[in-house]
Amino acid sequence: MSTFLSGVAVLLSTLALGCSGYVAYEVFTLRQTLNVSNTVSSTIPTQVPSPTATTSPQATVSPSPASATTSAISAGQFVQPAFGKKAEVELLSAKRIKDPETGNRDVVNLQMRIRRLATDGVVDGDIISVASTTARNPETSVTYKGVAINRSTGSVSLFQVRPQASADAYIWLRVPDGVNNLDIFVPDTAAFKNVPISN
Repeated sequence: MSTFLSGVAVLLSTLALGCSGYVAYEVFTLRQTLNVSNTVSSTIPTQVPSPTATTSPQATVSPSPASATTSAISAGQFVQPAFGKKAEVELLSAKRIKDPETGNRDVVNLQMRIRRLATDGVVDGDIISVASTTARNPETSVTYKGVAINRSTGSVSLFQVRPQASADAYIWLRVPDGVNNLDIFVPDTAAFKNVPISN
C-alpha cells in the first residue's frame, strides 16, 4: 500500500514539476514578446494627422498651441468680415508644401475658418466659394489661382452653419517657390493683405 502511495506521490511530483516548467517557459516567452513589442513601438514615429477640412456646421476647436507654432500666422491675426457682417473668415495657416504629382514646392496650403455671426437674415445664396480663392504677389501684382477643384473644400454655405458656429476649409494655391508673402482674396470677404507663408 505504501509503495502504491509512494508511486502516486512521485507521479504527482513529476507532473507538478513539468507544469511549473511549462508555466515558466510561457512567462519567459510572453516577456520576450512584450519586450519586442515595446522596442518596435518605440522606434515607429508617431504619425501626426494632416489637417483636414470640413464644411460641417458643428463648432470647431481652435488649433492647439503645438500646431500654431508651425505656422507663420498667429491666432486672430488675419480675420476679415464676409457677406457684410453675416460672417467672418479667419486665416489659420498658409504653408508651402510639395506638389505630390510634380514634386515641386510651388503649392501653398491655405487653411481658413469660416464663422457665422448672424442669427438671422442668412439665405441659401450666402455661399463662400473657397475653391475660387485667389492670391496676389504684393510686390509684382502677379495673381495665383487654385491648383484644382479637388484640392479645396469647394464651397461653404452659411445657411447650413449654426449662428456662432464655424466650418474649417482649405485650398491649395499654385504659388512659385520664393514668394514669401501673399495678398489673399476669398470670395465675398474683405481682402487679406501681406499674409506670410510658412515653410
